[in-house]
Amino acid sequence: MSLSLFMMAQPQGGGAGWMGLLPLIIIFAIFYFLMISPMRRKQKRLQMLISNLKTGDKIITTGGVYGTIIGVSEDRIQLRITERVNIDLAKNAVAGLQPERK
Repeated sequence: MSLSLFMMAQPQGGGAGWMGLLPLIIIFAIFYFLMISPMRRKQKRLQMLISNLKTGDKIITTGGVYGTIIGVSEDRIQLRITERVNIDLAKNAVAGLQPERK
């Protein structure tokens, strides 16, 4: 009985192996276009913003601190938080410009 089942089994085709990878490739492409590509664009915009910072810009830091830039050096900025409170920050701590108030 088992011999007859063995003889009726069809041989596996080896030529369509790439078809098994097609769903994986499609999932990776979707993941790339929905996740990785937008993050790269956002990172590029942030790097351009950081490289173009100047005195007087109003920014928000990654820690949520709002302030006005009073000095810019190669890798740091001086930020005025209130009238008598100034801090030094790494440029990478900048999250973006403050939204305009209406």
